Formats: sequence, structure tokens, C-alpha cells
Amino acid sequence: MTSLALAGCGTGQDSRAGASSEPTGASGEQAKPLSEADLERATITGADLADYEVQRDLAATYASRKKADPAECAPAMQAVGGSSGFAATARIARIISSKEDGPGAHMTLSSHSPEDAERVIDALRTAAERCGTFKDILVDFDYDEVQLQSDPGFGDESVSLRLTQLASFEGEEPVRVPYAVVAVRQGATVAMFTNFNRPDGPNDERPANIPNAIIKAQLNKLSKLATAK
Repeated sequence: MTSLALAGCGTGQDSRAGASSEPTGASGEQAKPLSEADLERATITGADLADYEVQRDLAATYASRKKADPAECAPAMQAVGGSSGFAATARIARIISSKEDGPGAHMTLSSHSPEDAERVIDALRTAAERCGTFKDILVDFDYDEVQLQSDPGFGDESVSLRLTQLASFEGEEPVRVPYAVVAVRQGATVAMFTNFNRPDGPNDERPANIPNAIIKAQLNKLSKLATAK
């Protein structure tokens, strides 16, 4: 019904007024890209989240090639798949599932140049502000009810949005699938968390959500690696 596969492409531009030419982390030091080995060490496992199972997923470092109509909405659609219009120097992905049949998340950690890490967040925020509806050109799915949520205040900067995918199949009524996306920049690393609610029926309108426990556990582990380095 839905896909969390990494794909797609965008044209994100840094539109934030006064953006720093040398992005910094919470410590005030210049942000530095992490290697793939660093990301692996910084990624949560089942040992870090007692109530969840953590499984590896495929991830690619190239910029997402997904295109949207209107084109300026591509960053929001790409984020649904855990990617962006900016290539990463390293990227890993995990599927995090609740052991108690509660909500989980799909997560990617992407290491970028310091400037691109800021641009990923800026492009996503801008798309969420400007795009109420858009179409995924590749699979011909529509998205609507795109809403920028209050800043959750994670990491050095963060963006939260909700949107609904209209998954349509030939001869059938579109199925409305709510999605939640939270993207966090911590130094030069961007963590993206996504989740969707698969409707149990036509009247199931429960919103998707991402447990804060997952986000906080991941950011804490990422911070410990930065401190150790």
C-alpha cells in the first residue's frame, strides 16, 4: 500500500536569511561530517530501546530522485522516504518496531557537508510551509493536508510535519494514509523519522505519530559519539 523506499530528487536551496557559512553544533564548534563507521556506532539498537525491535534497512547516499508537482514540494515527499534532494557522504537506515503493537518509526541517519545539513532542514521546512497538496509524479500518488507542526525543539534544529498520502489503485477508491515526519539536524548529521497509520477501514482517521522515546534515544546516542570524538 505504501512505500518507505529511498528514492527521489529535489532542488533544495538554502533560503534561510542570515544562514551561517559555517554551521555549528550544540557545543558551538563547527559541525563535521561523520563517516559510515561513525554512523553505525551512533545508531540505536534493540539494546538502547527495550520495548522495540530494530532492524537494518537499505539506504543509498545519492540525492533523492523523486519529483513532485509542484516541484517546490519535492522535499516533503522525499522526507516520507527518509531522504532529501542532497547527497549524503554516508547514510544508514533502520526500521524500529514496537514489541507491544504500538507505533514505531522508519529512521535514516545521513551525514552531510555542514552546509548541506542545514539546507536539508531548511528545504523541508519551506516545503511544509508552502505546500498544502502535491503529487508524486513517479507513482501518481497525491498528498494533501500537509501541515507544519510546532518545532519539537530537538537537536540543533528540527522540523515536524504531518501529511496524508492518497494511495490510489486502478478501479479502487483512494486509501488515505496519514504520515508523520520529524527531521532533526545534530551537527552535520540529519536524522529523519517517519511513520504512517495503515487505516483499518474507511472511517479510521487516526493520525500517525512517532514516539519521542525513539527520537530521544537516537539523539542521545549521537551526542555521546560527538562527545567521545
